[in-house]
Formats: sequence, C-alpha cells, structure tokens
Amino acid sequence: MPRFAYERKVDVALPEASVQLYTLAAEFTADMKGSLDKLAAIGLRNVEAFDFVRRPDEIRAALDASGLVSPTGHAPLLSDELWTPDGSIPTPAPEVVFEAAAKVGLKTVIDPFVTPERWFTLEGVTDIADRLNALADTAAGFGLQVGYHNHAQEFVADFDGQTAYERFVSLTDERVALELDLYWALVGGQDVVGLVSRLGDRLVAVHVKDGIAPETNPFAPGAESFGSQTLDQRHAGSGDVPLADALRAASALQYAVIEYDNAPGDVFADIAASYSFLIEGGFAR
Repeated sequence: MPRFAYERKVDVALPEASVQLYTLAAEFTADMKGSLDKLAAIGLRNVEAFDFVRRPDEIRAALDASGLVSPTGHAPLLSDELWTPDGSIPTPAPEVVFEAAAKVGLKTVIDPFVTPERWFTLEGVTDIADRLNALADTAAGFGLQVGYHNHAQEFVADFDGQTAYERFVSLTDERVALELDLYWALVGGQDVVGLVSRLGDRLVAVHVKDGIAPETNPFAPGAESFGSQTLDQRHAGSGDVPLADALRAASALQYAVIEYDNAPGDVFADIAASYSFLIEGGFAR
C-alpha cells in the first residue's frame, strides 16, 4: 500500500460517526423519536436516513427533537424500485427525492442498490455512470450531491482486468460521491484495504460493517436467493472485515456509518458496540 495513504491521514480530520437507519428499520418505524433518542444517548450525532422520501417532514421533526442530523441518506435514483433483502420500495422521480432530501437536511443522496444484471455488462455499467453524472447536475439545483453505495454484485464482472465497480468509478464525475460498504466489498472478493487506498479522495463515506463472509457471492449469476437473516454479521472488529486497516487507509473520509443488515442481538447494543470500536479505536469522532 502506498505510504502516502497513511501520511495524509494525519492531516485529515477524523470522519464523523453515523448509523444507517436501515439497521433499526422496524424500531424506527414503530417509535421514531424514541429510537433517535436512544442513538443520541449512545453518543451519535449523525444518522443516515433511509426511506425518507415518503415522510421527510416527520423525519426532520424527529431529528430536530433528538438533536441529530442526517447529512447523508439512501434513496433510489437509478431504479424504478429499491430492492432490499426484505422487500422492494417503489421509487419516485429524482426531483421528488431531492426535494424530500432538502427538507430532511441531507447534503448527499446516495443510491443504495442497482440490480446485479446491470453490472454484468460494460453497457450496463456505462449507463449507470452516465445516469449518475446527469443527476449530479439535477441535485446541484437543490444544493445536494449524489453518490453510490455498493453491495457485492459490482465486483462480479471484469473488464480488461478492472472490476465493474472500478470501471464505474473511472466513468463517473468527481462530483459523484462514493460510499464503500466494507463488508460487501469483502464478500465481493476484494482486497478491501487496497480498494480503499485506490479510491483515494473520491471515498467520502464507508459502511462500517463486520461479520463472516459467505462462501460465495450471493449476487453472482446462479446464486440462490437470500435474505438478510442469513447473514452472519457481528460487532465491528470481531469479524472477517479488516475494518481498522481500511479506515486508516482512507484519505478523505467524512463519515464512518455503522450498519447491520442482520443485527446479531439487541440492535441498540449492537450499534453501541460498533460505535465504541470507532471512538475508542480513534477511527471516528
């Protein structure tokens, strides 16, 4: 790994800790303010909004009441429906997404999932990049930035020795933010630390997620369907993902976002454990 990745880190402020609200989707829907109050009590000051387009005013009011902000958020920009392992959510026009994001107080709207088959051809990858580049202009009119969050399907195809994900990065405008899910990158067979280093200043956020990687990529062609309940995810620092080295390799990281697709126990205790890993390890503030 290039030495400059570590040298530059000394001069860059630590990223802010956050948590993706998908982690506590059920709890958040059942008791929005109570859930946010629990996150604030853990010490968090930031969250990453999920499913905010249909309820922006409600979420903004709850955030304000709990003293939290949501600088980043997930919403589909490139698909008619947002897929999750537990069901799909219809998606509105990008302008509707951006209007809701501005109400919540977001700075960056991140597309969290594009279906695997679109990543398996160069035409598909180019189309994804072109669409995000165009949306960067639309988002700017709302005072926002766009970004992309990976799973593992982006690492299946290879184009002249370059993964579909890294080809996508090379085709996108620098205004398109990258949020790397470190767990899913590992599931995709990546050298996670090396990938973080290569992404350089384009990488503005990571999903701090740990666990035992499945034996095979569940997004590869022919893979059996799966749900989040099948994933063996664990507290940060106790699984297969080289989180500490990956976080040290980042050169311009702004947000370290805790997430569990399948929390192993009490979700708030699980979030607190990963928060402690970030804060006590000196990886975030």
